[in-house]
Order: sequence, then C-alpha cells, then structure tokens
Amino acid sequence: MPQPTFLCRLIFSAIFSVSIINVFTGASAPSFFLRYTRPVALQKENLHCSQSELADDVLVVLRTGATESLEKVPVHFRTTLRCVPHFTIFSDLDEEIEGHAVYDVLDGVSEGMRSKHDDFELYHHLQKHGREGLKDQQAFTSQSGSVKGDYLQTANPGWKLDKWKFLPMIDRAFQTMPNAKWYVFIETDTYLGWNNLMEYLSNFDASKPYYIGKHLYINDVEFGYGGAGFILSNPAMRKIIQHRSLRIHDYEEFTATHWVGDCALGKVLEDVKVPLYRAFPHFQSDSPATLDPTTIKIDRDAWCYPVVTYHHVSPAEIEDLWRFEQDWFKRHNVLLRHRDIFMEHVRPQIGASIANWDNMSSDMEYNAHDNGTSGDEAERNAWKSFHHCHAVCEIKKNCIQFSYEPGSCSISFAFRLGYAKPKERIQSGWMTDRVDELFLQLERKCGVRDWFSPQEGTIVQQRR
Repeated sequence: MPQPTFLCRLIFSAIFSVSIINVFTGASAPSFFLRYTRPVALQKENLHCSQSELADDVLVVLRTGATESLEKVPVHFRTTLRCVPHFTIFSDLDEEIEGHAVYDVLDGVSEGMRSKHDDFELYHHLQKHGREGLKDQQAFTSQSGSVKGDYLQTANPGWKLDKWKFLPMIDRAFQTMPNAKWYVFIETDTYLGWNNLMEYLSNFDASKPYYIGKHLYINDVEFGYGGAGFILSNPAMRKIIQHRSLRIHDYEEFTATHWVGDCALGKVLEDVKVPLYRAFPHFQSDSPATLDPTTIKIDRDAWCYPVVTYHHVSPAEIEDLWRFEQDWFKRHNVLLRHRDIFMEHVRPQIGASIANWDNMSSDMEYNAHDNGTSGDEAERNAWKSFHHCHAVCEIKKNCIQFSYEPGSCSISFAFRLGYAKPKERIQSGWMTDRVDELFLQLERKCGVRDWFSPQEGTIVQQRR
C-alpha cells in the first residue's frame, strides 16, 4: 500500500478513536448532559435520557394511518418515545396499539368535505369495517429510501388520506396539552433524537411564534417537510388555530388541490406571517442509509452538525439507531453529530465486497449493449463480473463505490450505505481507502459551531 494512503488511514483511525473531543472544544458539553449524573437519569431502566427541564413542556405528536400503524408504530414505544414524557398518536382510525391510544384526527375535517371528496373513500370504509377492510392495503415500510420519492405513493389510498390530517391535528394537539411550550410533529418512519432535540430547542425563545423544520417548496409556498419532522411553539399554534377557524372552507379547498398536507399547513403559517425557521442540517429528509455525507443545502453542510431527525427509516433501522444513540451517550457527554453516525455506525458496515446488498450506485452504468464495443478495456469488460466492475471503479479516481448484477455494473462518485437485498443477485463494494479519505476531507471543514439557531445565528463558522 502506498505510504500516503497508509498515513491517511492512520490519521483517520486516530480521529475515529478520539471523536468525542475533535475540534468542538468550545461547545462540547451542553447543558442537558451536565445533568446526566443526577439519579433520576438512571431511573428508566438505565436509559440515557435528557434531564432538561424543558422536557415536561414538549408534546411529541406521532402521525400515522391504519394501513401502516400496526407495523410501524410499535417500534417507537421501544425506542424514540421511551425518553419522551408527553406524546400522542394521531391517525385515521380510533384504536389501541400495545396499550397506547391512537386517535382518529380526521373528525376535525368538515363533514361536507368528508362526504364529497374521493380521498375519504378509505376513511368511510375504516369507520364502517375497521381493520377488516384493510387486507388489500399495502403498507410502505422498510427500504423506502427517499431516492424513490414520497410522491410515488400518491395513488395509495392511505397516502391520499394522510394530507387531510395536518390542519386538524394542530387543533387536536393543542387541546391535548394546551400549556406545552413546544409541539413536535413526526411520522412513523422518522427517527427522533430526543437528547439533541432538547438542546436544540433551548436555543429558541418559546414565547415567540416559531415554525421550525426542513425546508421544502411547492410552487411558491415554503413549508416544513413533515417526514423530517417540524416544530411549532405555543404562540404559533394559537395563531394557526385562530386564523384557520375563520377560514376552514378556504384551507380545505387548498388541501384538496395540493399533494401534501404539510404544504397546506405552510400556507396557513405564511398567511399569519410566521416564516419557516430552516432546520437543515439538524433535520434530515434522508436516512443514514441513503444520505450523502457531502450534502450541502442553503450553504450548510451536514457532516459537522448535531442530528435531530432522520426520515425514511425502517423499523429495523430505528432499532439500530436507538441502540447506537443510547450507547453513544453512555460513552460520551457530547452532542451526537452526523459525522459520528457515519464514522461509528455506518462506516463499520461497509467493505470491499458485500453480497446481496445494494449500495445505490447509479452515476454510471456499464452493460454489454451500450459498452461492449468501448475503446476503453475496463469499461468494455465492466459488465462481465464483480471483479471487472471493481476494476473500472478503481481506474476512475473519483469513484467511491460500485455494485454488480449479472450483466450490469454501476458505479457512483458519492458515498451511500444502501440496503440489504437478500432475494436479489446484487453485490456491492466500496473503495474503502477513498471513503476514509472523503471522511477526512469532511472532518477538516468542521469548526466550533453546534447549532443553526437564533442563539448562534451571528456566529461565523470557523475553519481548522
């Protein structure tokens, strides 16, 4: 192995082993971690849960639907909600799951709209037959990575019904806990990092109207993407409820003509002059399996900063992330960042070759039909075997990873973990030295900033 590569890997290993200190000496021990030593922190089966005083002032709302709830809700009782003092579950059917009440929130839609709009066909069926009528409904569960796009599900009856829950669930959440300072809304395939969330919210003034989330646009309406989770302060909730109560028909018509309910909620907040506070990179619309660690949006990268949510996360992935997060806080008293997820959770899962695995390589594809007569020998032969596919990736210096299926080789210039495909003949590989070098490059960009929030809004990011 060339000496520079050896040194690079040696440096990477050193950073990996001392990641708890890295460059964040200025903000490495946030306030809630200082309270971990209190006995109350160990009362919940040795769970490492934030002891922030803010915890009792937060209501977490989990939004689901009957077509998915039995398969996707229970994992949250074992993981993301175990540290949460106050939560409620809203759906399109009143039921009970593992001793927890699930509430139909669509009774908050006007009877006129429910009776006339085709989106409510499934709802009426549920009210009449309960779960007996769901045998033909498909639940979108595991391996539903964001690269496939939420909007590919628009023909699914449960998905069409979901958009109608957003506005009435604001009223219902407020009725559930009217004195809460913060209302946090997530979906069943959202992973919520409670400990980091408490520290993040401590940087905001709950007496002001705040709308916080991962930004998304439909036409000219900016809104917080529901899948990544969004947060509303108590004053913002009151503004929504008061304004919408006088214009229910108008906003139901808006919902009827748009794809998603989070856009309708964004329209109400736009009308009451509460702008979206952009939560990227702390809130993510991808899972660790699909997220490109080099992602940059609104001049912010993801790698260096604390994580609050991931989206498109399967129940199995939620279990894995929960175990990793709990272990992290048992070993460290610093914020959990995206780089920690990649370096200590994702990186150990990759290798030179993994069978029955799709790492989502898609930048270039080689096959006999399109490349069989190529003047480049490596490209001409890439489709023949996994070995040949590896060879074409190796000669392209910016190739990070590749995957091979019989007759087809795909390579990628971006890193992704991907998913197991136990029933498919696909084999994936990574240029692990290049992955380590990429992670080192990202690490060198990190400064001392923790959060993009009002309290830190004037800090200029420092570079090493």
